[in-house]
Amino acid sequence: MTWMAAAGTLTLAIWLWLVFLNGRFWQADQRLDFTLPDVTNASRVVAVLPARNEADVVGRCIASLLSQDYAPPLHLVLVDDCSTDGTAEAARAAAAALGASDRLTVLTGAARPPGWTGKLWAVSQGVAHAEALEPAPDYLLLTDSDIAHEPGHLKALVAKAMVGRLDLVSIMVRLHCRSRVERLLIPPFVYFFQKLYPFPRVNNPADRMAGAAGGCMLVRRDALARAGGIAAIRGELIDDCALGRLIKAKGPIWLGLSARTESLRPYEGFGDIWSMVARSAYRQLRHNPLLLAGTVMGMAATYIAPYACIIAWIVFGDGVVGLLGLAATSLMLISYLPTLRLYGLSFLWALSLPLAGALYGAMTFGSAWNHWRGRGGAWKGRVEGGLAGGPR
Repeated sequence: MTWMAAAGTLTLAIWLWLVFLNGRFWQADQRLDFTLPDVTNASRVVAVLPARNEADVVGRCIASLLSQDYAPPLHLVLVDDCSTDGTAEAARAAAAALGASDRLTVLTGAARPPGWTGKLWAVSQGVAHAEALEPAPDYLLLTDSDIAHEPGHLKALVAKAMVGRLDLVSIMVRLHCRSRVERLLIPPFVYFFQKLYPFPRVNNPADRMAGAAGGCMLVRRDALARAGGIAAIRGELIDDCALGRLIKAKGPIWLGLSARTESLRPYEGFGDIWSMVARSAYRQLRHNPLLLAGTVMGMAATYIAPYACIIAWIVFGDGVVGLLGLAATSLMLISYLPTLRLYGLSFLWALSLPLAGALYGAMTFGSAWNHWRGRGGAWKGRVEGGLAGGPR
């Protein structure tokens, strides 16, 4: 067997495993059911929003939350994490415009203690304030301040939690996907996330796989306290999946997709998406150079090798290699179609998945490079960690 045939066999084996043995991740069928009966029974919910320089979008987020079709009315706790752009003022103005200023509390974030990431310290302060309210909430909605929630979203989240007796319900919201760069890279980001954390496995109480999507997480207050609270994950950069692991160790969780609740944050260009991935990719690999090398080579074997086998067939006339490459390519493209449908994109975008895979491989290496330079976890002007040591 030539080395090309070996490469073709390997890439086909990878795709057979991914499509048939990796929890049906690619079907993108874990969706929040908006037709569940209203069994919320006046469960009290408080939303906690960490915000850092979100003045351009926070008003729409606040308005969407205060307009939820839910009783009792949702109360919001926004923690202003050292914003310099008037985020707090924009939030207050949005609440005042709806005549709901009494349902919004804006906290000025306190100085961050050692060992905490910025976002989790802000979330912790908001949770502490929510828990001190009378009466105390049954659920906490941990959501980013750049997300627009459709009016029935909260009711559907609580109904899902109550019907399924779930401790955590999280939704990967629809990310901003309008420019060509976003269409090239955002659906693959969602696809890769599903591949790393297969939603059906996460949602199976008997499976150890755990994950969550940080943009929208509804958690039972007592379940969070029982698991040790936000302090138990205080140093995590990939805080959503860390919270998913924390909660699932004690009780069932559920992770799904949304085509209706969406992120308001556009990605201005390739650099924005690079920064988003590079912030935490190497942390995901536990800062291990061997895992980094394996990941980059694995991305190449998974997404580039199928096309390379087809090119080898055309150039060298090796039919066996070509058939292996065609089979792997077919599985790859077909598995990507449900995610493209979620984003309303043409099936032709599937052809760009190998390019996206190569770019994400480069971003992963870039994440390691940032860490080696002591710039790991840089986000919104703050460096969370790197070789220079610890969050700062």
